[in-house]
Amino acid sequence: MKIVIIDYGVGNIKSIQNQLIKLGYNSSVSSEKTDIINADKLILPGVGHFAYGMKTLNELDLLGTLKKKVIIEKTPILGICLGMQLFTEWSEEGNVSGLGWIKGKAVKFTKDPNKRYKIPHMGWNSIKIKKQNKMIRGIKNDSLFYFVHSFYVECSEDIDILTTTKYISKFASMIQKENIYGTQFHPEKSHENGLQILKNFAEYA
Repeated sequence: MKIVIIDYGVGNIKSIQNQLIKLGYNSSVSSEKTDIINADKLILPGVGHFAYGMKTLNELDLLGTLKKKVIIEKTPILGICLGMQLFTEWSEEGNVSGLGWIKGKAVKFTKDPNKRYKIPHMGWNSIKIKKQNKMIRGIKNDSLFYFVHSFYVECSEDIDILTTTKYISKFASMIQKENIYGTQFHPEKSHENGLQILKNFAEYA
């Protein structure tokens, strides 16, 4: 099995690869079309600006290749943080269109009038399991994961939401539509729970 982590200039890519190595999975980091075409599974990471991420994917001429792999050939893909947000139709961050694979949009947290919550949402937070799925095998309700983000995915279709998390308001912390999976949290920074998510993707997606 060949897992390709897509390098488009955003995200802590090496740490994802290191965790996959720890789990015993073969992976590579690449922005080359040939590597993506030959991949069995894909990971789209990302920490940064939505508009910049879409601009870079376009400049690398990867949009058509990704659409063919994911939408037509149904290759499993895992989006992490910004990567998950890019799956949506549109984002407030830059007012630009996304990949359009998940119906919904990326929106910014509203300011908390009581100033109990700071933006970005940074640190450990729990998930509430909305429905069982192979991606959350071995994960208990209220398990903790590590988050760093100012924007979150607002799904148009409730069926796409696997887990939710509360920060100022409730948001989708994991999504899934057919072969498309996403985590708003960073599994590569989430210790044993994060390793389990990566293992589930590698083994069962």
